[in-house]
Amino acid sequence: MAAADTGRPVAPAAGGKSPARGRGRATGRETTTGAAPGKAPGGLRRSFSTHWYAWTMVAPVVVVIGVIIGYPLVRGVYLSLTNANERNVERSIGVNELPATYEFVGLDNYRDALTGDQFLATLGWTVLWTVACVSITFGLGLALANILNRKIAGRSFYRMLLVLPWAVPGFVSVFAWRFLYNEDSGLFNKILAGGGIDAVPWLNDPTWAKFAVISVNVWLGIPFMMVALLGGLQSIPGELYEAAEMDGASPWQRFRHITMPGLRPVSTTVVLLSTIWTFNMFPVIFLLTRGGPGEATQILVTQAYKFSFEISPRDFAQSSTWGVLILVLLMLFAAVYRRVLRKQGDVW
Repeated sequence: MAAADTGRPVAPAAGGKSPARGRGRATGRETTTGAAPGKAPGGLRRSFSTHWYAWTMVAPVVVVIGVIIGYPLVRGVYLSLTNANERNVERSIGVNELPATYEFVGLDNYRDALTGDQFLATLGWTVLWTVACVSITFGLGLALANILNRKIAGRSFYRMLLVLPWAVPGFVSVFAWRFLYNEDSGLFNKILAGGGIDAVPWLNDPTWAKFAVISVNVWLGIPFMMVALLGGLQSIPGELYEAAEMDGASPWQRFRHITMPGLRPVSTTVVLLSTIWTFNMFPVIFLLTRGGPGEATQILVTQAYKFSFEISPRDFAQSSTWGVLILVLLMLFAAVYRRVLRKQGDVW
């Protein structure tokens, strides 16, 4: 017999919980902690307690980077906002200590650099130098990687031989090339003289000097590009090539539709790294031509060095300004590069 409706509220279930509240807890829709929905309280503290070993391993690296990179970077940004030079910085003359007298000038150095002809001209050659070196290095490295990825006689020997420029210290390689380019006694001009051709002023003519520095940088960069792309080629499944060949795909079609897409994760990374390294490739330019003849091969980083160490009085503010602009340009390039890759569906 059904109970009569008395109009009174139903008594709570055992344990003092109402049925509605019980259903809420069963479905996980009601929280009793009072924390905001979707927010994990103490996430950073829990990360420290869970991954304390990782934080411990990372901490020394962070400290070293902060000391070696962080302080000079902050100091450089500050100096770029002043008129500091060799004559007004803190210095010692004998037993006398002269205090710094440079002043804060704001963004005047940046305005002068960006509106002057020297920065824009140097930037133009730096971009041309970077694009030429990276594109040629990538093309030759890809070609050599494809050759070494096949089963040919003496493949291990060829790999070791092609990696040799990477194993030799950079300054040694540059000095060797400088000897080869010598106008009077260099090997290249000796070979030309043997064929009845006049000597070429490799390092004394602006056009030939640009060709020379690009050639040396490409020679130094090919081993890294080749090794990285060779690793990418070996990660592509061979079944894809076999299936494409059975379907009648030509070698070019297999290269275009299998090799290049398969190399995309590797190639995007090596192109970015190679661009940054080439943009700041100080040793090749400085040791081979010192930016000459005149200012023909001067890139941004060597010009910044020249402001701080070669001209008199040494202009620390201008050198810092160019250094900050180099950093900003590379950060903008990396941001645009990453945006383009994301639009193409690559995660980087």
